[in-house]
Amino acid sequence: MNSLSHSPRLAVIGGGPAGLMAAETARAAGLNVHLFEAKGSVGRKFLIAGKGGLNLTHSEARPAFDARYRERAAAVGVWLDAFDADALRQWARELGVETYVGSSGRVFPMDRKAAPLLRGWVRRMKENGVQFHVQHRWLGWNSDGALRFSTTEGEATFEADAVVLALGGGSWPQLGSDGHWVELLEQRGLPVASLQPANCGFDIRWSTYLSSKFAGAPLKPVIAHWQGSGGNAQMLQGECVITDTGIEGSLIYAIAADLRQQIQQQGSALLHLDLAPGRELSRLCSDLEKPRGSRSIGEHLRRHAGISGVKAALVFEVLDKAAQHDMQRVAQIIKQLPLRLERPRPLAETISTAGGVPLETLDEGLMLKQLPSVFCAGEMLDWEAPTGGYLLTACFASGQRAGKAAARWCQAPEH
Repeated sequence: MNSLSHSPRLAVIGGGPAGLMAAETARAAGLNVHLFEAKGSVGRKFLIAGKGGLNLTHSEARPAFDARYRERAAAVGVWLDAFDADALRQWARELGVETYVGSSGRVFPMDRKAAPLLRGWVRRMKENGVQFHVQHRWLGWNSDGALRFSTTEGEATFEADAVVLALGGGSWPQLGSDGHWVELLEQRGLPVASLQPANCGFDIRWSTYLSSKFAGAPLKPVIAHWQGSGGNAQMLQGECVITDTGIEGSLIYAIAADLRQQIQQQGSALLHLDLAPGRELSRLCSDLEKPRGSRSIGEHLRRHAGISGVKAALVFEVLDKAAQHDMQRVAQIIKQLPLRLERPRPLAETISTAGGVPLETLDEGLMLKQLPSVFCAGEMLDWEAPTGGYLLTACFASGQRAGKAAARWCQAPEH
């Protein structure tokens, strides 16, 4: 490894997984690496993401893994060629963190915690010479091309031979991903695709009764039916949750991109839920046609269709009083409950964002074509993926790619 005093200086701005990986990779290649983070510590969103169990990556085989990145599958696939899910698990193992594959195919640390992994990672980076600067909020460049930062002691500048921007998207602004960088890049004449909610919930105009009584109620299992981006009918089984404003959860996040696009194109999106995945419509009709006697409709649904609680409330939400006595109609609604989604939840609430720096504006090393020596990585790039470990994997992979490319660029004879 080169002596720090004679090594090119790389500034990495952003202390999430992409920025940390870029910094570690560039330092291993011999650069003098300084990492800048706006908050008081790095990896804050990473820690929150691991609060319920750190879903580090996914065991799904390629190329199916790549397909999770939708329109960006080919581009992200190139990143994964150099650093895929197996490489990520090996990287964690080298930090002393063993992983396992859960029943859903998701990969977790054995203790399911993010903090030990992050602590060990940062400690190793410091031991290897990466220099950390927290409470440094990036303000762009000054007239001489130096980086500007707002710090607790006033404005500071830093001169670097190259920069890796890994500033995140626009979700969870309280953790640092507030999208402030969009304006800074646009001021330099760089195109940025507008940030949009991804892995998000959606608003539905519930009745006061449903929103007040069933907010937080899980819906499981259900099968979602919707129209894909190509206009084809799609279906996926999973779980979701009713909220006071609409619906969210892993099933909804997995199909959020299609739903968001449909809302953009048509003003709203139509989602159908099968509330009884284990029963064919014909059997459900037969079961519900059995005499009800003096039992309430709700009790009749519970006994003969296994529909109760929030599922029954959803049926009653859709059907008027008269239609609730038509068991054929009730059966149809149970198998195909229509929900009209009005809008995604606000950007600040979402797990991740779509939009950002278009990949077409970057070279194969993720360097901005209009700003040589400036590289980009992570969620600030224009790609998206569902939860399940796919988001983190691509962030790590893009960080590694940008870090390697920045090192090559700095060490090229002409620089």
